[in-house]
Amino acid sequence: MSLHVALNTATSGLMAAQTGIRTVSDNIANVNTPGYVRKAMVQQSQVVSGAGMGVTVTGIKRVTDQYLQLASLNAGSDAAKWNVVSEYLDSAQSLFGDPSSPGYFFSRLDEVWNAFAQAADDPSSSLLRSQALTRVQEFLTEADRINSSLQNLTKTVDSRLVAGVDRANQLIGEIQKLNVDITRTKMAGGDASGSENIQATLVDELAGLMNVRVAKREMGGVVLRSAEGLLLAGDHSAKLVYERTDATRGYIAIQNPNNPAYTTPIEVTGGELRGLLDMRDDVLPDLTDQLGEFVNRAAEQINRVHNDSAAVPAPATLTGRNTGLMDIASAAAGFSGTSSLAIVDAAGVVQRRIDIDFTAGTMTVDGAPGPAFTPASFVTALNTALGADGTATYVNGALSISAANAGVGIAIDEGTSSKTGRGFSHYFGLNDLVRSGGLASWDTGLTGASNHGFTGAITFRVAEGDGRFIRDITVPAPAGATMNDLLTALNSPASGVGLYGQFSLDANGALTFGGGPPLNANISVIADTTQRGVDGPSMSELFGLGVLQRSTRAERFHVDTAIYNDPRKLGFAQLDLSVGAGLPALRPADNKGALALAEAGELTGRFGAAGDVPAANMTLTRYAMEFAGGIGRKAATAESSMSGAHAVKIEADARRQSVEGVNMDEELVMLTTYQQAFNASARMIQAAKDLFDVLLEFV
Repeated sequence: MSLHVALNTATSGLMAAQTGIRTVSDNIANVNTPGYVRKAMVQQSQVVSGAGMGVTVTGIKRVTDQYLQLASLNAGSDAAKWNVVSEYLDSAQSLFGDPSSPGYFFSRLDEVWNAFAQAADDPSSSLLRSQALTRVQEFLTEADRINSSLQNLTKTVDSRLVAGVDRANQLIGEIQKLNVDITRTKMAGGDASGSENIQATLVDELAGLMNVRVAKREMGGVVLRSAEGLLLAGDHSAKLVYERTDATRGYIAIQNPNNPAYTTPIEVTGGELRGLLDMRDDVLPDLTDQLGEFVNRAAEQINRVHNDSAAVPAPATLTGRNTGLMDIASAAAGFSGTSSLAIVDAAGVVQRRIDIDFTAGTMTVDGAPGPAFTPASFVTALNTALGADGTATYVNGALSISAANAGVGIAIDEGTSSKTGRGFSHYFGLNDLVRSGGLASWDTGLTGASNHGFTGAITFRVAEGDGRFIRDITVPAPAGATMNDLLTALNSPASGVGLYGQFSLDANGALTFGGGPPLNANISVIADTTQRGVDGPSMSELFGLGVLQRSTRAERFHVDTAIYNDPRKLGFAQLDLSVGAGLPALRPADNKGALALAEAGELTGRFGAAGDVPAANMTLTRYAMEFAGGIGRKAATAESSMSGAHAVKIEADARRQSVEGVNMDEELVMLTTYQQAFNASARMIQAAKDLFDVLLEFV
């Protein structure tokens, strides 16, 4: 080996040792710096003509493990998802109150039943009657508050989604800029580890927002892709947009840089954005839907009893609710059994009795045969049976019956009459205690042979189960007159939604949609110009189609204003038609109606499918327990999942840190090694210098 080669070899070793010492020094200095990944020097031998010529430093690398990094990112995404779900479920659960506190929402119905039971002990007490009405109104007001709060919570989640997507775009843009910086630095032979550490921190934050796939970029930096492989950052950066399919459903998509109007949906299965989407699209709408069903059925059970009861003295007029069925033929069709209507004087003595046999289509007046009727002629026949003692009208979907003479009133015995599980008076809402500001029950009683009566058109937005848009479909009301014709139009594969699912009409006249495989699509109503008859409801209003109808249902209820202002009009008595002639059929001291109201919570009724709860028959008390328990289970499951996800994240981060983090003992060993290598190279240089000096003396 020549002295020149020896000197070059020693010099290269000296430079490599200096670089190694500098690298170790950086590691030691940043031992407590968050996000810092330890560096290592990469060197290789220099060989010229088969002979060793020292070493060369080829670069500085960050010590990482791609598998551990991926595990940490996935664990972070999962933890962030359950964290946000648990946070908002806890907020939603708190709206219903503490089960141990007096103000707990599901205990308010118990207070209602207790108030009616107390009033039954003294039915003449206006104070007890007023207190019972106040308890009912408090329950309805609290339901309104909770529903409004749930909708505000949904708006908060939506705002956070928008902010989350904006932050994700910022992170993607910054990661892409760092890709350029890292590539430029490495091409110049510099140390890009600082930029790579910053980039890794940004990737970790992005993974907390949404799950991403990370791969090393050939020229330095990273390539980011969505779960299904669409490019987010690498050679260029993508822009994410938050698309809404309707009032509650949405999805994340990538915007086409050449055509911003065109977007490509991406699959987001983890991260904060997934948790927010789940809350906004499913969990919170399910809660508002189920709350609406619960309050509606509570009102139904109270009204069921109140319509079979009467005030003393009986009211001169009974005015029903708007059934949404603008023609009496549709409204009166489908009844079975019998019901009795009586006109009574101030003392409760029957002046005229009309027995209606819906099954036979006949009426009996004071025991004598009266007029026969069909659904279309029901009001006409009822007016004939009332004679000079009263009148019946059916206007704008509401039935009204009035006594014609002063000092007399109307009372009804529901008997065995039934339509959609409701008696005659109950179905028409003639003596409802709880009123609604719109159509709240979607058990219309319509059958396939019923007249649909709609004009106009309805537009549905069809989306996949995760909210990704498929298409909009406008279905005009068909020329065919029946509900079967309407179903055929709605379910048409060519002009309806038949390619994605089917509408069906159940035995109670409720219209529902079920998505079919493979997409299991959802539909929402984005426009509805249909109208049933003149000034009648739209299709979405009558059948409760779309988010707007279902999410606002719990806000529509209130105690009948006339009864609330005058508690004496509260129906605490029941019509007793078994008494002898001339004896009162309604008595002031009768408390049968009050006792029945106190037991209304134990009546078995039909609850429609709401949220993620299928249709079922049960008591109101049982449904309240199931509803409250379901909220608690969801919150507990989310909290447990969050705890489990955080435990996995801690373990994944610890294993990743064991590779990427700085170990002081290891660094000190490396520092000693490089110092010794530096000293050896320095001594070799000194030896070469001494030899050169000797040679120069010879010369």
